[in-house]
Amino acid sequence: MSTRRLISSGSSFEAIAGYSRAVVDGDDIFVSGTTGYDYAAMELPEDLLAQTHGCFRNIASALGEAGGSLDDVVRVRYIVTRAEYADEVFPIFGQYFGTARPAATLIVAGLLQPEMKIEIEVTARRRR
Repeated sequence: MSTRRLISSGSSFEAIAGYSRAVVDGDDIFVSGTTGYDYAAMELPEDLLAQTHGCFRNIASALGEAGGSLDDVVRVRYIVTRAEYADEVFPIFGQYFGTARPAATLIVAGLLQPEMKIEIEVTARRRR
């Protein structure tokens, strides 16, 4: 029987909205859609590239707490608010996922707050 564990970013919004930053179920780690919010400074950078790096920083933190890393990611969903952002962020994706090379989808859609430019969701599997 697998053990289910919830991981929190510490955001009060998680309790209000009824979700967790990540859920660990056995060797699988499911990380919720994550923005580039800087929790140390309590702000969201305006710059797309800074937001993208922030997404990966926050995801890596959740994966680390779950006993995994970006190299364990098997599936990723990127959501950007403008199609033209893709060419700017693709090289950053490659920086972080050059080893894992997960199955990926990029979606162009609106996000919860107008200042949000990118959100990233991942699924990882810890290696034994």
